[in-house]
Amino acid sequence: MSVEKLKELESTPVGRLLWKYSVPAVVGTLVMSTYNIIDRVFIGQGVGAEAIAGLAVTFPVMNISAALGTLIGVGAASRISIALGEKNHRLAEQILGNSLVLTVIIGILYISAIGLFLKDILLAFGANELTLPYAYDYMSVLLPGLLIINICYSFNNMMRTSGYPQKAMITMILGAVLNVTLDPIFIFYLDLGIKGASIATVISMTISAAFVMTHFINPNSILHFKRGTFAIDKAIFISIIGIGAAPFLVNVSGSAINAIVNQTLLRHGGYFAVGAVGIFSTYVQLIIMIIIGICQGVQPIIGYNFGAGHFDRLKHAFWLGVIVATAICFVGFVVGELFPEYIARAFTTDEQLIAVTINGLRLSLLAFSIVGFPIVATALFQSIGKAGESIFLGLARQVLFIIPLLLILPRFWQLDGAWLSYPLADVCANACTAYLVIRQFKKFKAVEKK
Repeated sequence: MSVEKLKELESTPVGRLLWKYSVPAVVGTLVMSTYNIIDRVFIGQGVGAEAIAGLAVTFPVMNISAALGTLIGVGAASRISIALGEKNHRLAEQILGNSLVLTVIIGILYISAIGLFLKDILLAFGANELTLPYAYDYMSVLLPGLLIINICYSFNNMMRTSGYPQKAMITMILGAVLNVTLDPIFIFYLDLGIKGASIATVISMTISAAFVMTHFINPNSILHFKRGTFAIDKAIFISIIGIGAAPFLVNVSGSAINAIVNQTLLRHGGYFAVGAVGIFSTYVQLIIMIIIGICQGVQPIIGYNFGAGHFDRLKHAFWLGVIVATAICFVGFVVGELFPEYIARAFTTDEQLIAVTINGLRLSLLAFSIVGFPIVATALFQSIGKAGESIFLGLARQVLFIIPLLLILPRFWQLDGAWLSYPLADVCANACTAYLVIRQFKKFKAVEKK
């Protein structure tokens, strides 16, 4: 792809661009989400309800890993888009090289820290004597591979934002297909249980990461690794961290919330409630990952046109993204409310776990239709370099609303109170989002008048 091809970001109709960039991203994230669901179905059906609950306990640890991956990956992708919009190709390649070094350094540090205290961390996140062995077996194998997973996801974002949406999609599909193929072999045929699922994940993500790295080593790629771009530049480092801080803090706060949720549900509903939130989280993740795919398609369009000063195209891309995301969330809401039993039975045959999951899905998804707006708005602020707004929006739902609600509502309505924390937090987060978006668009209008 030539550099001239990037000019489509400022000349091709926005609707067509959104289709071109979002569809591959959505397909990729959807395939990965489907793989995650199938992975958990294999565990739930093949190992048992305790294994599903144990897997749910690992989600906060996985969120920490994802947080540290997005700290570099999302921040770098946003900065690369703006640099390309400003026609500063050298800066874009410096960001790419710095990102690899930072990803490796941070990955080694956090994997070592988690590994030293893994059992204590899992207990703090809601494990008990029944679920700890499953959670520990899963994470002890997966933990060393988290660096590879971070590299795969982070540089996949950079691949997309530098003009290769279809190739980024292939990366995601490759990992998912390999994982789904390997899961039954390791879990059932080799009889490795939950450990087999983590082994399959590490192998498949390693192959996907190799595919991504091959792209950036290739000198024919529009952005590729070059000598002299790996030395850490303080200004680049700060700019990456500034934007990446929003998704980083969202994922870290998500870990704190998962810990609070697991402890709250364990107290009010036992390990069946913890298993139910694992199923709920998996279902919601499927929908959210589609929205994230939309955001990944919108991000290079917004970032490039912000750098080029084309605010009309920027706003058009944003509102199209919001409309599509809201429609997808509405479908997720309808399915979750009307067919919760089918969702639960896909993961388990335990009737008590099914009953708890049905109730949890119906209560927690009451306001799910409006979840897409703040997610796309957070991507907007990340894409234009507004770290403060993106951090606030990312944390508003998690820290300002869900955590206090989780601490308060169960005192009055026990388990139902925990489930109701989600829709109430969604309503509050949307109000904050509307205020910030209106304020930002007024700023765009003021710049256009000058």
